[in-house]
Formats: sequence, structure tokens, C-alpha cells
Amino acid sequence: MRVAAALRAKGGDEFAKPGNIIEVKFVKGESLSLTASRLLALMILTAGGDAWEDKPHRIRKADIRRGHKGNERITDMLEELHRTLFAVDDKSWRGKKATLRFSLISRSREETEEDGGEAGWIEWEFTPDARKMIQASETYAVLNRQAVLGFRSNYALRLYELGALRLHRRQATWRGDMAALRAALGIPPEVYTDFAQLRRKVLEKAKAEIDQLAHFRVEWREIRQGRTVAEIEFRFEPKSPPAVIETVDELDRHSCGRGERRYEMVETLLVGHGAVCAPTNALTKPDEKTFPRGSIRFGHDELLAIGRTHGGGWDIDMIANGFREHMGERVEKLRGVKLAAAWKGFCESWVTRRGRAI
Repeated sequence: MRVAAALRAKGGDEFAKPGNIIEVKFVKGESLSLTASRLLALMILTAGGDAWEDKPHRIRKADIRRGHKGNERITDMLEELHRTLFAVDDKSWRGKKATLRFSLISRSREETEEDGGEAGWIEWEFTPDARKMIQASETYAVLNRQAVLGFRSNYALRLYELGALRLHRRQATWRGDMAALRAALGIPPEVYTDFAQLRRKVLEKAKAEIDQLAHFRVEWREIRQGRTVAEIEFRFEPKSPPAVIETVDELDRHSCGRGERRYEMVETLLVGHGAVCAPTNALTKPDEKTFPRGSIRFGHDELLAIGRTHGGGWDIDMIANGFREHMGERVEKLRGVKLAAAWKGFCESWVTRRGRAI
């Protein structure tokens, strides 16, 4: 909750989602739609560090609607959140193993069209069980609001959240059997019963979206028993700085044509050991600072904070020297959001390659 409060105070598109909420399982046969999943993410972003408190939270309809003129979809999303049940392992009053079933939203108020109109608000409260889970969560994922709203597959959004939750762990992987995979991604048991279908319709599409919109990439490995796929292992890796810059560019573009850009890359550059799209957008404000030539410790508070948070305890100037060497002449052209994103991505990849400093 301290991280959530700090990100909210900072502003921008990043927000923290508790790991307990990300990993909560749907009751068998149920799952949230993509639009309801987005609304839940916006609710957690809006609540910030206060999400665990017994109090109402509020958000403008305009922040949810994203250009839709009517409010019917907002009503549908709220009702879906109310009726969807989640399940966690628990203990009964006798100390026996039990399953706790609950919803995340206890009540909500939506201003009517007459009262609210285009400037209308919704108000909601999290259930006591949800607030307890949020407060008790010892892990969190830092998500990007533009990425969350940009996904077109609910399975891609779920996998994105799982990846963001594990990205900075010593082993940035997720592994499970087919039942665990379906539970984690919210895939109904009667859908994609053939694994070849599941691979084509779910895994490949989710990977394509994540590789385009997230600050990391995902790969998976199929563990077989004979000819049958018994388990799946996902591996999440931070992107290189140039790839992070391209992702920031893509998130700034209109979503129209995103699918074509995803599958029809015009030009790629070999950077390090990976191929990434060449950035095409114009730079941001010209008066914003470029990456420092000297020590990063003086006059660059935001970059210093990113290095300390994501640099794994390594000397910040050592990582900065590696960043300048890796980027070459391009480092002089980085500004604002792109600079911060590229620097953060490099810090994360530094820790992935070398481990955390002792």
C-alpha cells in the first residue's frame, strides 16, 4: 500500500496492484470479461494506498468510458464485478481446510444520466474480504495504465499481470499444469479443450500483445508427458532500452492499426542479442534533460530513484556507464518519459543478467 500511495502521489501511468488480487482464482466456470478487468484495474489505480480502508472510492465515468458516448457498458461492467465470485484457500471455524468464496465489490453508486450526464461519477466500496487480501499482500505488480487499457485479449491482460508480478523475482517464471493455467488466465474448462487451439488462440496472441505493449517480453516452454502437454512454464524478461522506447512510442500512438504494426514490422534493429522495432515517434519536449554525462547522483533525482529501486543494489554510476555504452549516440536524444522508461528497463535487465549485488 505504501508503493501504491507513492505511485499515486507521483502521478503518471504506473500503479501498483496487490499480488493477492492478481493471483486470486475465479470460482469454477466464471471469469471477468476484458472490460470488467480493465474497470477493476482502474478502481485499484484510483483507490491507490487507500484501497484497504473501509471507505468509498470515486472515479469519473469519463475516465472509464474512453470515448464511448453511452454509459450502458459501465453499468454492465459494474454489475459483472458485483456478481463474479472469487475463491481462495482458507480454514473453517474448526481449523479445517476450506474454500472462501467472495466478491470484490460490496456496493456501488452510479450517478444517473439525468444527474450525472457526461460529468457523472461512480462510487464503490471493496468488500471486507477484498480489503483484507489487499492489506495482507506482501507482493505487488507495477502496471502501466495505457498498457492495461490497450490490451484486446483478456488472457493477455491476465498474463501481463502475472508477468509484472514476477518480473523482479530471482526466478521470473510461472509454472503450472493445464488446470492451473486455466485458473490463472480465467479460461473456461469447455473452451479450447485441444492444446493446439489453446496455443494458437490464447498463448500466441497473448505473447504478441505483451511483447508489443508491456515493458517485458514473455516466452513459454511446454513440458510434455509422452505426446501430451502436461505443464507450461512462462519466463518473463525485461526489454532492452531501445525496445522499451518503442513500447512507449506504441502506447502513445492511436490503437487504430496496432494489430498491423504488431505483425508487420517495417524495420528492425539488432540491439545486443535481440531484435526490436526502430522507434519512429518524435521526441518529447526539447527542454527536458538528456541522460547525464557525469555522475547521475547530482541533479537527476528521478533517474537516481529509478536506479536505486530497480538496480538491485549495484552502484548507480556503474549501471549508468553501462547504459551510456549500450545506447551510444542515441542516449543524447532521449527525453522525458522515453528516457525514464529506457533507463528503468536497462536497470532491470542489468539485475537479470548479473543478479542482485551482495
